[in-house]
Amino acid sequence: MTGGTVAEFRREIEARGLRAAAAGWLRRIRESQIADPALWISVVSEDALSERIAGLEKADASRLPLYGVPFAVKDNIDAQGFPTTAACPAFAYDPVGDAPAVRALLDAGAVCMGKTNMDQFATGLVGTRSPYGTPVNPRDARIIPGGSSSGSAVAVARGLVPFALGTDTAGSGRVPAALCGIHGWKPTRGLVSTRGVVPACRSLDCVSVFANSAADIAALAPVLAKYDSADPWSRRSPPGTGSAPVSKLAIPHEHEMGFFGDDFQCRAWGASIRKFEDAGFVIVRRSFAAFFEAARLLYEGPWVAERYHAIRDLLENRPEEILPVTRAIISAGARPSACDAFAAIYRLAELRRASEEIWDVADAICLPTTGTIYTRAEVDADPLRLNSNLGFYTNFFNLLDLCGLAMPMEPREDGLPFGITLAAPAGNDRRLMQTVAAFDGSAQVPPAAVDSRIELGVFGAHMRGFPLEPRLARLGASFVRTDRTAPVYRMAALDELRPGVFRAAGGGSLELEVWSIPTAAVGELLCEIPPPLGLAKIFLRGGAEIVGFVCEAAAADGKPDITGAGGWRNYKARAASTADS
Repeated sequence: MTGGTVAEFRREIEARGLRAAAAGWLRRIRESQIADPALWISVVSEDALSERIAGLEKADASRLPLYGVPFAVKDNIDAQGFPTTAACPAFAYDPVGDAPAVRALLDAGAVCMGKTNMDQFATGLVGTRSPYGTPVNPRDARIIPGGSSSGSAVAVARGLVPFALGTDTAGSGRVPAALCGIHGWKPTRGLVSTRGVVPACRSLDCVSVFANSAADIAALAPVLAKYDSADPWSRRSPPGTGSAPVSKLAIPHEHEMGFFGDDFQCRAWGASIRKFEDAGFVIVRRSFAAFFEAARLLYEGPWVAERYHAIRDLLENRPEEILPVTRAIISAGARPSACDAFAAIYRLAELRRASEEIWDVADAICLPTTGTIYTRAEVDADPLRLNSNLGFYTNFFNLLDLCGLAMPMEPREDGLPFGITLAAPAGNDRRLMQTVAAFDGSAQVPPAAVDSRIELGVFGAHMRGFPLEPRLARLGASFVRTDRTAPVYRMAALDELRPGVFRAAGGGSLELEVWSIPTAAVGELLCEIPPPLGLAKIFLRGGAEIVGFVCEAAAADGKPDITGAGGWRNYKARAASTADS
């Protein structure tokens, strides 16, 4: 099994009950430990899981937005009941409490299934720098999983959990997402508390999120993004530029791109840009020289001294307990002087100012998440240089105070995964989520219509005269017309309010209402849609396409088939007439 959204895990809870579903998740995780023993560092015990489920069974599920949903935690983030190792057994300790990010998820009803493997002390983008081994990339076992949040990304890509926490200092929340074919959110620095996180570079560290859809990330963000007065690096969300999806993307000049001789990656990048253009984005080319010079400061400048400071006691007293490659990198942090630090800070300020010119012509920047892909054997043979190459497009984000969202695109011609990252100034996290949620496979919505509105097809409670019509009005939507689908859909009555429409053999033509809705409101609407519903393309009679509410065919199993009524309005009218008689 690969993939799996929060909605899919919720359906399993609804179908089997929370206790049985949780037992099944734990069984799958234990089976995964046989096939991939390097994925997990620690896994929840049966007793601890049973105690957690018992507590949730007594709670009001309607007040817990993540009721019963499982998740995983990178093993440099404290989660009570699990040791924190940072992938170094000699460093391990038992936390006295949960990191605020973990506690926020637990308070929302989520269930922690365990701690995942990582590059030791979060120093690496490859996922191979751990004494616990290298997690197996589910997309192709030959290639690295990416790091440092390797296990968290693999657990999500494998479908063992729908989301997982990682960290991101130089790209650790984005590189594994790209190499494992999933989404990765690197928040605005300080937006999610980093208290309870073993630091890499404390001034730059972020808690990141992996998931299989941008919609899931958008739903998780309000749970996690809370100001923490006890964290000196926490900050209230800086002002962004609204929540409307972005429409103008800046990309580097061709001569500035770095693909390290990988023609497959280069062609995948070109195909992705064409896809954005086809979706209505405006693409502008600008110089990224300031961005790439800032990226080089991360390891060539004094910021590596922060890594040294974080584990100085262990490094100075028991250096043999640290992997040689990790020790070599972090030990360099002892050399920079205070003068070096100030010189780098001054240069970074100059580069930050130079980079800001790009926001005069673009809402966001678009880059390949990685310039190439490496096999495990290649990284073993040349660990330092290849790791550095993987940070080409990621190392500057936190130095320049950007937020970013990595997303999978169409696979490369050789079948390996390819991903891009959208980035914007601090505070624009939601704007990026709106854009990617509308663009990726979970919601094929053109994000940049000329008038910033799209047509939306509704079949049930959002139609005129039904209970959720006021919600559409509050989002700024307006009724356009009544129409019918192509004769390829079936409709089931999921409950009293919701029909489930899905494409199936022997389908009919169904009535729907077409509404015009602001593009900026689509992401918010998408986050509100309860499972098993979602947004996807709907084919109308005559061949036109719009976005509309649909469900998976499996969700209709056992539900009344009402296709013959020709639409929800007719079905409800007939039901009312039958009740009256």
